[in-house]
Amino acid sequence: MERPIDREKSQKLYVQLFEILKEKIESGELTVGAQIPTEDVLCKKYDVSKATVRLAILDLARQGYLIRQQGKGTFVCKRIIPEGLTMSTSFREMMLEAGVKYSTKVLAQTVMMPIDDIDVKLNVPENTHLIYIRRLRTVDEEPVLLQEAYIPHHICPEILAEDVADNSLFELFENKFGIHVTLVRDNIEVTTSKPDESKILGLPEGSYVLLLDQHFYSGDTQIMYMRSIKRPDRFRFTIEFEKKGSTNY
Repeated sequence: MERPIDREKSQKLYVQLFEILKEKIESGELTVGAQIPTEDVLCKKYDVSKATVRLAILDLARQGYLIRQQGKGTFVCKRIIPEGLTMSTSFREMMLEAGVKYSTKVLAQTVMMPIDDIDVKLNVPENTHLIYIRRLRTVDEEPVLLQEAYIPHHICPEILAEDVADNSLFELFENKFGIHVTLVRDNIEVTTSKPDESKILGLPEGSYVLLLDQHFYSGDTQIMYMRSIKRPDRFRFTIEFEKKGSTNY
């Protein structure tokens, strides 16, 4: 049975539509390579505005479920790691080549309310308190990587008191608080830096940078959204997958 939009719920309409379409993709009702219905069809089917449809589709695209091809339409492109392939790199929340010696400065470690579309990225109500951590990685005193992490406060309030300059957030979750990360969904693209990002990284405003969007899950619960901006002219990074029997990532 088709799940309708529930206007009695406090959850935003585009978040509900996002969940409906996501379920269709994950269940296989919308298969990889299939074209999803047009904006007009979705608007009529779910009785929502084009703005609502566009927000839902945009976030599905950002999370790797959809790809938009200009002049052709929007298609399902969910990436599935074949069984037996696991991520064997310590990359997880870094974009620096192994062996590079870096220093970390914590620019912010506080509680905030969602801004922009962060509530959509974390799939939480817009009145959810978030832990916000902003860190700058430098190599030889040169700024290289700017990283922002958003964690629903109820997931791990204790992390506010932790040393996040010298500790990996991933390892704090796993080793100290017993929150096991079962999935990390990565989206990598080239974008232009925002004014404050340009200033921090010592780049001309609007410079091209490498953007890594990461969504960390424990089971079905998203526990963190991380946004990393890296200068494209410094160092490289590698993501490696290794077959290890039937081990699940």
